[in-house]
Amino acid sequence: MSRIVRSALIQTRGEGDKQSMIEKHVKYIEQAAEQGSQITCLQEIFFGPYFCQIQDRKWYDTAEPIPGPTTNLMCELAKKYSMVLIVPIYEVVGTGTYYNTAAVIDADGTLKGIYRKTHIPHLPGFWEKYYFKPGNLGYPVFQTQYGKIGVYICYDRHFPEGPRILGLHGAEIVYIPSATARGLSDHLWDIEQRSHAIANGFFVGTINRVGVEPEFGKQEYYGSSYFCNPRGAYIAKASDTEEEVLVADLDLDLIKEVRDTWQFYRDRRPELYGEIAEQLP
Repeated sequence: MSRIVRSALIQTRGEGDKQSMIEKHVKYIEQAAEQGSQITCLQEIFFGPYFCQIQDRKWYDTAEPIPGPTTNLMCELAKKYSMVLIVPIYEVVGTGTYYNTAAVIDADGTLKGIYRKTHIPHLPGFWEKYYFKPGNLGYPVFQTQYGKIGVYICYDRHFPEGPRILGLHGAEIVYIPSATARGLSDHLWDIEQRSHAIANGFFVGTINRVGVEPEFGKQEYYGSSYFCNPRGAYIAKASDTEEEVLVADLDLDLIKEVRDTWQFYRDRRPELYGEIAEQLP
């Protein structure tokens, strides 16, 4: 019997205040549940706009601890719908210490753990080092009721080392919540993440927000959230302009078939890769 998992990605506009964004996502999570989603992932810093377009300390006040009010609510929803939730929020761990974090909640409402964004960009429109410390928890894989999942966040996707580690740790589905604007990254969106799926033999579900957030200028997010299988083939893809709950069925048995065919794990030569971990001048 096939191990088929139904999963959803929620892409939205980052408009309104924090509470209205949370309420919007509660409704979209309900829609995902109505469509039978067993694992649902939200977009990067789902409860607000992508404020990293500017440098303004007022956004520090939107951060929350984990556990905290938002993750507690999401634990209740996960239990209500018997749904695994990946919930990216702005995390505070102490005065002046903040991370770009995703909480992973199991289908019984248990907080399984967190992933903190590892690679932090700092360039015009993406002033993330002003807001976030680099993640310090490595690349955990979470055994959930419906499968083994890993998380990578936005800029992380440009670095292939993390997905390899997630694959080696047994990840079957890797979720990549993002806030990505039109420009240099457009063509990479369809290449890099499918390449991670191919190289590592797992499913990828990646999310981008949509629209313009007027408070920060004219930067436009192009949606196009998608699922791809371990061969890198699209399973489902969302609009590039509209909010959407994207749902797809993932046949996890395909992982073994693909890995047995390509044997990338068998043919690795880790004893020759030491230079990758060296700090070059």
